[in-house]
Formats: sequence, structure tokens, C-alpha cells
Amino acid sequence: MDPKEQLKKLLTDMRAIAAKAEEEKREFTAEERQQLTQMAKDAADFKAKIKAAEGDEALRKSILDLGAGIDLNDQPPKSQPAAGRAGRGQTIGERFVESPEFKAWMKLVAPGGQVPESARGLMSPAVQFGSLLKKDLVTGSDDTSAGAFVQTDYTGIYEPLGRIPLVLRDIISIRTTTSDLVEFVRQTLQVRQAAPVAEANVTDYTGATGEVEGVKPEASIGWEKVQAAVKTIAVWIPATKRALSDAAQLRGILDQELRDDLDEELEDQILNGDGTGENLTGVLNTAGILNQAWNTDILTTSRQAVTTLLVTGRARPTAWVINPADWETVDLLQDLQGRYYWGGPLSMGQPRLWGYPVVQCQTKAAGSAVLGDWRKAVLWDRERTNIQVSDSHADFFIRNMVAILAELRAAFGVIRPSAFIQVPFEGGS
Repeated sequence: MDPKEQLKKLLTDMRAIAAKAEEEKREFTAEERQQLTQMAKDAADFKAKIKAAEGDEALRKSILDLGAGIDLNDQPPKSQPAAGRAGRGQTIGERFVESPEFKAWMKLVAPGGQVPESARGLMSPAVQFGSLLKKDLVTGSDDTSAGAFVQTDYTGIYEPLGRIPLVLRDIISIRTTTSDLVEFVRQTLQVRQAAPVAEANVTDYTGATGEVEGVKPEASIGWEKVQAAVKTIAVWIPATKRALSDAAQLRGILDQELRDDLDEELEDQILNGDGTGENLTGVLNTAGILNQAWNTDILTTSRQAVTTLLVTGRARPTAWVINPADWETVDLLQDLQGRYYWGGPLSMGQPRLWGYPVVQCQTKAAGSAVLGDWRKAVLWDRERTNIQVSDSHADFFIRNMVAILAELRAAFGVIRPSAFIQVPFEGGS
């Protein structure tokens, strides 16, 4: 049977086996897998034979092309090949002098077979050799040339796109909870009534001149109960069972991608959550945090914010949270002599602004910074990030697909809002 017909039959049989398994919604049986493996090897052999035959046909065509436009009757007998070229035909020079164009021209310029010495400016006609110089270029671009020997060098390197650095959980307080609702008490009114008291000099105080009542001032204090609900942050991705089986590292990559996405979302919620729906109430949307007014420039405004937090907020700051673009602006500030205030590109160590550490946070929008006692922001961990895989979603079971789900549960609250102050880093903010 012709190799092409044999290959066609094999491929038809292989597709029939695959279609049957797909129709029955199952994996290949051991027998089918073994049969398909052998059929694939046979198909490869037939394909190689077909390519070899096609190569022979191309070679024959190339040989015919070499003689295009040439009168082969004038060539030397095959039994007398040119010296040094036995079995390989004529050289270009030999074919040139034997060509009809050259012979006709020689009859005109040399009737006796010899060119006269007086002849000047002779130029022979152009002789075309068809595809005499055409060769099949050996390249690595296809599987009929050198590319058949080129094997992919699979390095196993996987380079993800990268994630933003997570910084807020390094500076806030982290606790755990086993409930779906976290409750804490926040002081709203502080005892501020203490005063010096003179000793009483009468038993019944009437208010008369010289009488000292000696009554101690009564204090007042206020509290409020605050509740922070545990919220769920989740994300999932579909995948086929075959993909997870064929690429052993794929499951780990997907798991890590999902975890990283949850971590980024939680970082954003801690700072920017607006408290609506299932959002946490982040620091910037917590009622009662302080706001510093812009004054002159960044350095003046940020220094006054330190004072405001110490005096009004009665808090000792632990860090600035600043967008990297804003910190670049601060880092590049220079005095009137062109000297960097912060030491320039060769300075080393922890960045600080007015003595307090700077944390560069990409979830903080540019244009303002937050200075605060970050110990007063608390994250209650209800359920650490967990990964679940299920084929129970929609029609995934009959399609050999799974859903990979990642989720975490946590509550967040600012137990003293006045321990934080938002500071503008540009005029008019």
C-alpha cells in the first residue's frame, strides 16, 4: 500500500479511538493508550518515508532543471566524461563553450576556428544556465532540512510577571479570631478634669468668704463599642485535569498566583477599603483620623504633621507610608547649593523623614502620605489563605475540568483613629 494511504488510515483509526473516549467522557484505557502509542510510532515511520520520497522527487526535478536551455546532444559521450569530473557532468566552462549561443558567435568572429589577431572589442553573447547554480539550502527552519535534528532546549525556567512588595502587614498588629465578628472598645472621651484641690476648712460649706469646700473634681469618660465583621476575599481559576497532569509544576504555579493575588487585595483593603458591602474599612476611610493642611512645601507640611500627631493625636508615630513616586520627590530635594538633603545616591540605610522610618507602599495613591502609630491598626486572621480544588462547578465534572479556589477570611479595624494623620505631598491636596 502507498505510504500516504497507510498514514491516512492510521490517522483515521487514531482519531476514531480518541473520539470514542471523548464521547464516553473518559480517559483512555491502558490498552487504548498502548495501541495509540504504537500507532503514533508507525505513523512517524510512514511520514518519514513520504518525506524521503518527496525529497527524491525534488532531486529528480533539480537534475532536469540543470539542463534547461542546453543542447545535450553536443555533450561528450557518457563513456568519456571530462577529466576530473567523471560521473558528475560538465563544468560551467565546458557547458559555456559547448552552448549553441557561443558556437554561433565563434562562427562569426572566427570563421576558420581561430580569432584574428586584429580583432578588438570582442564580447560573447550571454549564455543562460537555467537553475544550474540552484541548490537546496540546508537550514534549520523546517523538519525536511537540518531542523529535523534540532531539539528544543527546555530550561525549566519559569519567570512570573512579578508582584508589588507587601509592606503593611509588617508594621500593623496581627491577631487571630475564631469568630465571624470582632468587637473592641474604643475610648471617645478622656479624663481631663484633674486639678489641685485645697483642704476643706468647714464642715458645712455655705460659700461665705474664707470658706474652703475642698471638693475634688469629678471625672468623665466615654467609650464606644466597635464591631468589625470578618470578610472573605477569594479568587478562582479554571483548569483542565489533563493540563494539571501534563505539567507537574502548573498546579504549584496556579496556587501561588492565587495566593499572591489575595495578598495584594488584602494589602489594598487594609489601607483603602471603603467599608461598603464586603469591603473592609481601611485606615484612610476610618472616621476620626487626622488631616494635615498643606503649608509652603513638602518638608514644612510633613514636619508640622509630626507635631499635630504628637500633640493632637497624642500618639508616637512608628512609620510613614508613602507612595514610591512621592518618596522619589522627597529623595531628590536639594538645598540652594544643589546638595541632596537626604545624602544623594550614595546614602545608605533605612529611609527616614523627620526621624521616622519610611515605608514605600504601592497601594498608597500618590499625592499624600500617612504618618501613624501603625500598632493601632489590627488585622484579625480568621482563616489563613487556603486552596481548594473541585470539579463540582457548573458542568466541569463532565468536561474533565476543575476549579481551583483560593480564599482567606479576616477582619480589620483601627482601634485609635487619632493615631493616624494623612499628609498632603502637593499644594492644594
